[in-house]
Order: sequence, then structure tokens, then C-alpha cells
Amino acid sequence: MDCEFGGLDPELHDITEIAVVVTDYRLAELARGEWKVHARPERISEEGAAIGGYSEEAWQGAPPLRQVLGELNDLMPANALVIPAGQNVRMDVAFLERGYRGCQIPYPFDYHVVDLVTLFYTWSLVSGERVSALSLRQAALTAGLIENAVPHRAMADTELTLETFRHFIGRLALREPADYLPEAKELRP
Repeated sequence: MDCEFGGLDPELHDITEIAVVVTDYRLAELARGEWKVHARPERISEEGAAIGGYSEEAWQGAPPLRQVLGELNDLMPANALVIPAGQNVRMDVAFLERGYRGCQIPYPFDYHVVDLVTLFYTWSLVSGERVSALSLRQAALTAGLIENAVPHRAMADTELTLETFRHFIGRLALREPADYLPEAKELRP
């Protein structure tokens, strides 16, 4: 998932976009949704608008948050534990938790999160490759999935995050300890 906001503070800024790709535990796609969200202009900073592409004209007619959250809930598989995953997903969760609470709609997600930042950092430790940043852009560049910057929009970031997750999970496949710990060879019978 990915959300765009009018700034970085859930108490001061509104969600402007939400995008999700619902997957099973093996990352196979089950459903997807993307919404522009009606936001109050006074809760959109100039920087937030510039980063997320927000303009009053482009968001004219966008549905209110309550409607979007209802449609988002409709995408969720019934009777399944749904864990939010994304790039720096704690930020998205903070805004969504506030939004659900404000709309008096039960929060549908588990309290655990799966974050690409942690996966990318873990990969860098296991592979021995240093990374210059823990951003989605850097992870995707390292994975060879992009060559330049990508538009900072909710669905573009959601799709790229999912592709990047798939890439790095495939590179963290379990191996015998002797393959990566020289001292483990001595411990083998």
C-alpha cells in the first residue's frame, strides 16, 4: 500500500491518495484499488502538494475519506488477517489509523507491518553491499527495476514497492550456513 498526504503530520494534514494491491502470503495479486481522496486545501502544504501532485482542480469531485475507506474495506478478503506492507509503511498506517478513527470505522488491518525498508536493509547486510539510502527509489535502482526517478503517486509507488519486495525476497532465499559463514564449515560433521 501507499498513501500520499498533504504533509507529514497526521494531525495537521489530510490523506490525498490511497492505493493498495492486496496479495496473498506469496505476493500473488488478489485485488487492487486506487483513490484520490477529497482533502481540505488548508490541510495541504505546498511541499506536500508538489511531492504528491495534488491540485484542487485535479482533485475536484474526489470522494470523501469515509467513502474511500469503505471501498478499501470492500477489497479486503473476508476473515483473513491483512498485514499492511509498503515502503516506510508506518507513515501510511499512522494516517490511515487516524482516518479510520475519525470516520468511526473499525480499522481492518493487523497491528504488524511488513516494511520494504527493513527488507532492503537486511538484504544489504546479508549481501555485503552498502546502500546509500533506504528509499524506494534506491531499493528499486539497486534491484535494477528502474533507471531514473518515478512519479511520486500512490499506485506507481505501490506497484514498484511490490516488484521490489518480490525482487529482494527472492534474493534472501535460505542457504546452508556453510555457504556464507566460513566458520560453519569447521562445525560440520
